[in-house]
Amino acid sequence: MSALVEVIDLSKHFGGQKRLFQAPRPAIRAVDAVSFAIKPGEVVGLVGESGSGKTTVGRTLLRLTEPTSGTIRYAGTDITHISKSDMRAYRRKMQIVFQDPYASLNPRLTVEDILGEAFAIHGLGTGAERRNKIVALLERVGLNAAQASRYPHEFSGGQRQRIVIARALAVEPEFIVADEPVSALDVSIQAQIINLMASLQRDLGLAMLFISHDLSVVEYICDRVIVMYLGRVMEEGPVEEIFARPQHPYTRALLSAAPVPDPRAKRRPVVLTGDIPSPANPPSGCVFRTRCGFALPACAEARPPLRALDNAHRVACIRTDLP
Repeated sequence: MSALVEVIDLSKHFGGQKRLFQAPRPAIRAVDAVSFAIKPGEVVGLVGESGSGKTTVGRTLLRLTEPTSGTIRYAGTDITHISKSDMRAYRRKMQIVFQDPYASLNPRLTVEDILGEAFAIHGLGTGAERRNKIVALLERVGLNAAQASRYPHEFSGGQRQRIVIARALAVEPEFIVADEPVSALDVSIQAQIINLMASLQRDLGLAMLFISHDLSVVEYICDRVIVMYLGRVMEEGPVEEIFARPQHPYTRALLSAAPVPDPRAKRRPVVLTGDIPSPANPPSGCVFRTRCGFALPACAEARPPLRALDNAHRVACIRTDLP
């Protein structure tokens, strides 16, 4: 099956421009030559520490942030440099669910107006048709028609995220970027939203890039996982393979830090030393080597490529003898 969304050597650097009478600041390499593909109906998890570039990948992929270099393809069409007017047709196919539902909703508009904007922008339906679709959307995400006249501040955090999800679904997209959609919610509400997104994904056949730092959620909802560190991909593969047999030391560290509900489970903690380096001055070679307990002198010499293992499993590490 051909890819629905494909990025090739995608990079996004911030800063670095020359300033009048001042030396240019070093460029912040938020995303550095990242490549991956997402098939129709596939859910791909994007995980890593804060500052690893996950959100920037999602925003750049949708061209909410313009890429510095690389290629973005949607259904085989290169959309990297198309005009804003041409990009509008793809906005209907590619939507986003933001991390903070309150910040992403206009507090001056009612829910009906918020959802109606999507129809108006893309010229979908008449007034009566839009009203019926809005009611159907609200019911689909667990709300009701009576709530359409309310404002965002009149809802709880979980309800606001349901509205954001409804807005993303309004134009019937094929692909959604979910940027940590439950991290701002109470734990008691997170499971409800995750189950809602999982059911919508199955019912509508949506492809999804699910950005999260919660590995248990990623394991539950995703088909594949991409592990990022300092703007680069460290490991990629099927969920079952990554969680059962992680091959990169960084992936092992992330998994060892994730809480396990069974207190009797035996674990081998992997403790990382030091802080994540600055993306303005990343280490040479493997960017993880300064915190890696398995690093060799050769790790500083060249950037390790993603080498293929079994079952579509890839890892960017020169070590093949890890215990």
